[in-house]
Amino acid sequence: MNTYQLQIVYDDLLQQFKDKVDANLLAAKFSALEDAELSNENFSFYTSVASVYSSKIEGESIELDSYVKHKRFGIEFQPDYTKKIDDLYLAYQFAKDNKSTRKNISTAHAILAKHIVSKNWQGRFRNQNMYVTTDDGRIEYVAASPFIVNTEMEKLYNDIEALLDQQLDIQEAFYFAAMIHLVFVKIHPWNDGNGRSGRLLEKWFLAQHLGPKAWFLQSEKYYYMHHQEYYRNIRLLGLEYDELDYSKALPFIEMLSKAVIDGDAPDYLYRQSH
Repeated sequence: MNTYQLQIVYDDLLQQFKDKVDANLLAAKFSALEDAELSNENFSFYTSVASVYSSKIEGESIELDSYVKHKRFGIEFQPDYTKKIDDLYLAYQFAKDNKSTRKNISTAHAILAKHIVSKNWQGRFRNQNMYVTTDDGRIEYVAASPFIVNTEMEKLYNDIEALLDQQLDIQEAFYFAAMIHLVFVKIHPWNDGNGRSGRLLEKWFLAQHLGPKAWFLQSEKYYYMHHQEYYRNIRLLGLEYDELDYSKALPFIEMLSKAVIDGDAPDYLYRQSH
């Protein structure tokens, strides 16, 4: 039973998620999140962490140490080394200041994809088939047909809007943020930049429900450090979009809460050794 009257975001696993994730522990760990001392009014350390690790998931060779030197201290690197990460950083900054409406989600993609897709396709849905392939050329996933992308994204936008209008407890906020992320990447609406957008959208939703501490959550780093599990859990739902089985989504949904509860030591400890 879809108790939230949602169109595409799957809520049937919510109770299982609540049974597995300790709400008090999750709340305590989330409450303990804090900004880094390196941050100031012109530089956000955790936005740098998010931008670097989300980009590394997509194969970028950028390292956090180098990017912090570039962004915080003005040390110059070759533009090709930093430009895509700079774009993603700006998209996170945009999200912090705006609600995740249809228009703003498209704008965020236009910002983060400035050096990824041509201008004509920045913030615009694709109009061709999309296949996600492995490094050796095998098809890993067949995304939504271009003929239904608009319809599927309209359902997702409606669900996001409906969920933002509700009071969610912390378990519900984490569950739906992760499920929105998963549904988005399964639709794969853009020509490129879908993974970056999905991870941003997840955190964006979380921040709108739980406040600015969500921006200190190192989910992108956690996904990168567990990237094989991340992709394996996405694959669990199936190969073809029309045959996806969201009843198998719980392992993926749990990863966001694990990023808080079981995550690595906070990257603000970075300051002690640099």
